[in-house]
Amino acid sequence: MSEAVASPVRIGRLSIGALGILALALGTLQSVVEPALPLLQRELGVSPAEGALIGNTLLITGAVVTPVAGKLGDRYGGKRVLVRLMAIVSAGGLLAALAPNLPVLLLGQVLQGVMVGALPLSFILVRKHLPTGESQVAIGLVVALFTGGGMVGTLIAGPTAERLSWHWMFALPTIAIIATTLVVARLMPHDPPVESDGAIDWPGVALLSATLLAFMLGLVTVTSGGLPPLAVGAIAVAVAALAAGWVAVERRAASPMVDLRMLTRPAMWHASVLTLVITTTSGMVVFLLPQLFAISADGYGFGASTTDIGLFLLPAAVAGAVSDSVGGIAARRYGPRAVVVVGTVVTAVTMLALASVHSAAWQLVLARALAAFAAGVGTTALLVGTATAVGTKDIGIATSLLVVTRVIGVALGAQLGGAILAAGHDPGTGLPAESAFVTGFAVAGLVAALSLLVVRMTKKSA
Repeated sequence: MSEAVASPVRIGRLSIGALGILALALGTLQSVVEPALPLLQRELGVSPAEGALIGNTLLITGAVVTPVAGKLGDRYGGKRVLVRLMAIVSAGGLLAALAPNLPVLLLGQVLQGVMVGALPLSFILVRKHLPTGESQVAIGLVVALFTGGGMVGTLIAGPTAERLSWHWMFALPTIAIIATTLVVARLMPHDPPVESDGAIDWPGVALLSATLLAFMLGLVTVTSGGLPPLAVGAIAVAVAALAAGWVAVERRAASPMVDLRMLTRPAMWHASVLTLVITTTSGMVVFLLPQLFAISADGYGFGASTTDIGLFLLPAAVAGAVSDSVGGIAARRYGPRAVVVVGTVVTAVTMLALASVHSAAWQLVLARALAAFAAGVGTTALLVGTATAVGTKDIGIATSLLVVTRVIGVALGAQLGGAILAAGHDPGTGLPAESAFVTGFAVAGLVAALSLLVVRMTKKSA
């Protein structure tokens, strides 16, 4: 009972550092699959289509679980829910580390997917225990370390899998997560839950989860190609029906999972639209560049190995980690809108330039780093701006919805990039033609430029 009524106390650097290190370990576990995917396909004897499901499974689970985690964190306290989620993530990591086949590995990825919910729970803790200005910087730091974990995972995946085995790619970050969770549980003070007169809106939870699951599965299925128009229409109708049902339930609920009035606030829906556009561009870049690096050097590619690709992507991972930290500071000083405009211009110019010039590895490395920095600054600025614009009781659900939007945007961009390469493959070699990459980079630049239009439109409506 004392946990529920105790007043929040100010947290120190050790507590913030523990949250950051946990985010670093989670980012590492999340990112080990991408550079090692060809190796996993060979070791497990699965097709590229089945291999792609390994990465998508985590994203799908993350999109479904994150808003639920944020709402439960608002209701029962961020620390309590965070520790329980980390137990599930740890179980998933250990299961993946011991997986003898693809189905068991996919189950492990399903459990690991709840890690995405750790971000809004960390935001709840930071926001409740620190003043507004300091919480913006702390949120940026946590996001930066999560992104930095992606750098670590990208670098260690190849050497770990080649020198030990792919099982250790999952085991090592999982061990770090278990240890860091124990430290967080020890150092972080309990945050009092938000008092509420109503019960948890479980019908709303179920319908929102079903809507996100149907959307993510539909996105993967539709963009993979081969579906007749009738099937595509059926998927769209199913998603729309679930979404309409969720809205109807939320309107009638005494204590709704999401206060729909919050979604109509300019700060919330502006941030959602801009986050979706920015991360769609980012998802395209994340998918296209490793594919171009891996194309044989006999053609227009570079013939890079898994370890080489990780090294090529290292500057981008560093830039992304730095940008997330800078995004929190920049949002505090200049405001999210100005940060987004600068990041959008950098991304659009970089992608359009890459469509014309991509004959040297350093050009791709530089472009990826610039795009990562711009996207990180923009999305983090929007995230911290939203976290400080909504009421304390809505921090978890508001930031959860933005994190879900980031996940959806990245998945959408990756699938769009894959569809462009598939449409532009060379029948003779079975590989994408160079023109397909040019088209992909140009489309990414144009999508990024849409952010400027969205900023202009939202400014008029503000």
